[in-house]
Amino acid sequence: MNARRLLKLTHLASMMWFMLCVGYIVVRALYEAGFRWWVIFTLSGHSALAVFLLVSLYLFAVFRGVGSAQHIAQEHPLTSTQYYMGLYVAAPLLGGLAGVLGMLGVSDPHRFLAGISLGTLGTTFAVWVLIDPVAGLVEMLLPDSRRHRAERLAKIEAERRARHERRERLLAEAFAREAQERQRWQERLQPHAERLAGLLATDATGLHKAEQEAVDIGAKAWRLGGLTCMRQLRDMAIEIRKGQSGRTESVDYVSYWWDGIGDWRRPSLG
Repeated sequence: MNARRLLKLTHLASMMWFMLCVGYIVVRALYEAGFRWWVIFTLSGHSALAVFLLVSLYLFAVFRGVGSAQHIAQEHPLTSTQYYMGLYVAAPLLGGLAGVLGMLGVSDPHRFLAGISLGTLGTTFAVWVLIDPVAGLVEMLLPDSRRHRAERLAKIEAERRARHERRERLLAEAFAREAQERQRWQERLQPHAERLAGLLATDATGLHKAEQEAVDIGAKAWRLGGLTCMRQLRDMAIEIRKGQSGRTESVDYVSYWWDGIGDWRRPSLG
């Protein structure tokens, strides 16, 4: 069994022991306060789910820390070691052992169990709440740790800037290619746009023939550059038609004529 798996199993056993001790202290305190046993178990039943969820979240956080090595050895020379992590996760078990040793010779079973439980809570509190934060703070103040942290953060920031610059460069290249493509299409689509503009001026008697010719022009635009090319051709034709008629708006028959060509769909009437 490797050290990582052993740490996880030890922590699981420690947390189960810790919950057992806390439950005993709570139940014993309620009983000594005058609560009936059925009231105590009712209260425990309502709170069991919340306690279980909280402990599960804590187990996930610690298991993740143990499994993915959250501490960087250069910045945490003590708390990143396997020995320290073993002490950390085994704190409830060590506290229970200390409680057993401290209560040797006590004949009263309630006092004996209370001493073990209090020893577990006291040791766990001391290691998790007092010793561990102080040890981590001391490590962060060490010159080597501060220097490595500064270098690591600078490297992360440099990588972030490099990714941002690379992303901006790729976007600029994409926009430049699109602009070049549009310029190339502009030259090739100009005659078709002028013809489409003329078809938009067709009267009602010639709409069917105009639609057939517009469909052929739309199919050519689709083969040339897909939906983007078709949109550019439609916009060019409408602008030319506005200039010919002197109106600010023009009827957009093209959007309906081209329905079904490639990915082109007519606009919704709603």
